[in-house]
Amino acid sequence: MKVTALIEDKLIQDVIEMSGAKNVTEALRIALRDYLSRKKLLQLSGQMVAEPIAFTYGADKLRGINQQ
Repeated sequence: MKVTALIEDKLIQDVIEMSGAKNVTEALRIALRDYLSRKKLLQLSGQMVAEPIAFTYGADKLRGINQQ
């Protein structure tokens, strides 16, 4: 997809330098993927706080299951 966007030169240069990208397109891909990954992690952590994982068995039971 082609996109036209007005972004400050300094911001683009910083993203290129920090990401190690070879060009603007690669830098934006890296930055957008990183942004989405972070947002997904925040969503998951929010879900974990709202509904924590409840373990119903301990290490001994798990060892028994693994040995079967």
